[in-house]
Amino acid sequence: MQPRNMSMRGVVDLGAVKAATEAAAQRAARAASAPQGAAGGGAPAGGFVFDLTDANFDSVLALSQQAPVVLEFSSQRSPHSIEVGEVFDQLAAEYAGRFVLARLDIDASPQLAQELVTQAGVQGLPAAVAVIAGQLAPMFDRAAPQAEQLRQILDQLIQVGEQRFGLTGLQGGAPGGAESEDEDAEPAGDPLLAAAEAALDAGDFAGAAQAYRNVLTDYPAHTEAKLALGQVELILRTQDVDPAEVRRNAADRPTDVDAQALAADLDLAGGHVEDAFGRLVETVRRTAGDDRNKARLHLLGLFDVIGSDDPRVVKARAALTSVLF
Repeated sequence: MQPRNMSMRGVVDLGAVKAATEAAAQRAARAASAPQGAAGGGAPAGGFVFDLTDANFDSVLALSQQAPVVLEFSSQRSPHSIEVGEVFDQLAAEYAGRFVLARLDIDASPQLAQELVTQAGVQGLPAAVAVIAGQLAPMFDRAAPQAEQLRQILDQLIQVGEQRFGLTGLQGGAPGGAESEDEDAEPAGDPLLAAAEAALDAGDFAGAAQAYRNVLTDYPAHTEAKLALGQVELILRTQDVDPAEVRRNAADRPTDVDAQALAADLDLAGGHVEDAFGRLVETVRRTAGDDRNKARLHLLGLFDVIGSDDPRVVKARAALTSVLF
């Protein structure tokens, strides 16, 4: 199994750029409205506590774009972890969406547990880590903090989420029978991306690109902004070109990096991902010096648009490596 992508970077529809900025919020809304607690899982209702499984991993971790997600490692064989879990349940209800609790039963999901324990560097139970806007943050390991200590840790996580990433907490699904939101209502997005989304709504792709760059200046690790910027830049490069002319130029000039790069952009925008990658790998093979480096860098930029975990990217990286070395 490949390492789990804790930053939740993934493939999105290149034909719907705005979906890149809203994907996490949409997944979060679906997760928040989903029934809580599988049979025997012990997760209380309310929308803020989840029994983490391989099936719901992406949707639950996507909530970190709205509130810190606490990933708690638990086992019925560890009395201390059970005690900590009871305290977490109480605090999840008390904080009412300011953080989300994702409980991983290491006995029920051993493969997922092994993967996440390794990635999070967990040495023993009780243990918990946080995910804030897709970024891992340590909490405690082989320790059983009391309620007040957990409150202090959670307050710090919430403060970091608010100040660095603009997280406002999970809306809807509150404990105590709160009214549910209109299912057709559009979920709130990341406030950091509001300016870019407004530009997209107005059809101002250049303005949206600049807005995403502004976010990345302050938050270089902002996954959604980086992914969306790559898509918007792809649209800017291809929106006013004549596809037939672009493909004629590429056919006539096989070593012209600019011609091949633009043709690859059209391939990617049209959903022909492998064709785009193959074209640029071949261009790297045919060129040398600055031209080769230019083609290589353009290909790496297209990898970023799709996401490093995509198998087509993995395959193309291997092909690029074989060409270069």
